[in-house]
Amino acid sequence: MDQHISSSDYFADLPLISRFGDLTDPANYTPLPDGWQIGTADIVGSTRHIAEGRYKMVNMVGAAVISSQINAGGGHAFPYVFGGDGASFAIPPEFSDTSRAVLGVMRRWAEEEFGLELRAAQFPIGEIREAGLDVAVSRYQASTGVDYAMFGGGGLSWAEARMKEGVNAIPLADPGAQPDLTGLSCRWNNAPARNGTILSVVIQPCPETAPGDFAAVTRQIVAVVETLSRGGHPLPLGGPGVRWPPPGLALEAHVSRGDRSLLRRKAELLVGNLIAWFFFKTGVKAGEFDPAHYANMVTNNADFRKFDDGLKMTLDCDAATVERLRQILEAAEGEGILRFGLFEQDEAMTTCFVPSVVRDDHIHLVDGASGGYARAAEQIKSAIN
Repeated sequence: MDQHISSSDYFADLPLISRFGDLTDPANYTPLPDGWQIGTADIVGSTRHIAEGRYKMVNMVGAAVISSQINAGGGHAFPYVFGGDGASFAIPPEFSDTSRAVLGVMRRWAEEEFGLELRAAQFPIGEIREAGLDVAVSRYQASTGVDYAMFGGGGLSWAEARMKEGVNAIPLADPGAQPDLTGLSCRWNNAPARNGTILSVVIQPCPETAPGDFAAVTRQIVAVVETLSRGGHPLPLGGPGVRWPPPGLALEAHVSRGDRSLLRRKAELLVGNLIAWFFFKTGVKAGEFDPAHYANMVTNNADFRKFDDGLKMTLDCDAATVERLRQILEAAEGEGILRFGLFEQDEAMTTCFVPSVVRDDHIHLVDGASGGYARAAEQIKSAIN
């Protein structure tokens, strides 16, 4: 699919791919239309924050980058990818000014609410193509309820690297600016490993690697992963479970309080989550809301594997499979094809964006609970340095 689709409905018009293995083929990616913009953001010093036990906060702010853009766009479909300590996305020309403003608001909010420095930048697709790269997208149907964007072409990684150099930096919004984060939450329990370990996998092609060579290795990796129970899905059937009070209560209070006091918002959430806990524990339906169906869709909709110029996965994995993956990756690294990081932890965690509890389009972003993608990516940085 090497044609350009010139439409703000570009992403919605892309064909749905239901088999994850097909995403290893570069031919299944369509370049962005001319005039589109790439937005990207991440947290400065995320490794230090993780070491200090703040990864759930880091993760929540990374997910907030996505939810703020979704809400600002009025639900218009656009491609995005969650990276653990940040996110990247593509936006059509008519939303570029709004998107830029929202990134500035997010920077101010992260600083004032959590003391985190969020950097952000925006790049025209033309600028990326002038650098000899591209951004191409595929649309993966994770379930009947949601689909997620997959990225290829090298342009997303280029934009993230330029952002970290300070290029095209988005300025801070005015003090007190608040993003619209309606629907963002983190109420589910962490999901313990059932088969040995929760493995965070980050694989990146080396700069001069031919797309076909990288695709051949990722096909091997995906084939190994598919031998795991449920393809290594880190969340159990029926969702990761709930308890009261929920583990992410304080974070959700910060995210959703707006101009209310933190104490008042915590009290509101305690009451609301007690009601939700009752329905999930008893299975009692409330109007159109079916708690058992909703919990099943949490797992079905989980974004636990993705392509964003490389391959990222959060897997429930046994020791033998970890070793097999490591052998394949070390061999490919030795051939100069890729760089990789593997980070093991005991649990996976989920951050959610829920437009409505009676629809199936709720989004669940999965990462390892002890640093996940950020810790795996840090291994790559350490190896380069």
